[in-house]
Amino acid sequence: MRRADYTDKDFVVNILANSFAENKSVNYIIKQDRYKHRRIEELMKYSFRLCSKFGKTYVSSNKQACALVIFPDKKKTTIKSILWDIQFILKAIGIGNIRKALQRESKIKKCHPAIPFTYLWFIGTEPSEQGNGVGTALIKQIISDSDNLNRPICLETSTIENIPWYKKFGFTIYKELDFGYRLYCLKRDVPK
Repeated sequence: MRRADYTDKDFVVNILANSFAENKSVNYIIKQDRYKHRRIEELMKYSFRLCSKFGKTYVSSNKQACALVIFPDKKKTTIKSILWDIQFILKAIGIGNIRKALQRESKIKKCHPAIPFTYLWFIGTEPSEQGNGVGTALIKQIISDSDNLNRPICLETSTIENIPWYKKFGFTIYKELDFGYRLYCLKRDVPK
């Protein structure tokens, strides 16, 4: 396991775009048209940039899995981040989805703890590698890093099949949101 750098961006974007192509939560905000896959790639590029600047990006040693983590309390508004936001709006969600995306984001943020935490934004594994422990190694590293920083970890998933996997690592569901699909908010507290 290692931190990803900008030379890994294309690989990370590819894995995550493929992993989240049919994800309800992603497809809720992404403009649904013939360019959907390209729009999801733009979402992952945007996420990679933000996590590289205000969090951590992880890649497995075999380059078959990756994760994007952000520290919301470290995120700052800069000219560059504003340009990234504009690019994300134009290339991924579309002008017509801005309101829906902002309302969704606001509801999610209201569920987050008021203390500094680690936000596991995306984690994905190449389909051929799923079940081989690559994702497990990634999440264990994220947990270790977050515990060392004394931060709980929060994430959301709309994929109910993933919940038992997260629970195996100490995550619990603390909130459910309804956006026409169920979004499960999970949290793992720092062990005492």
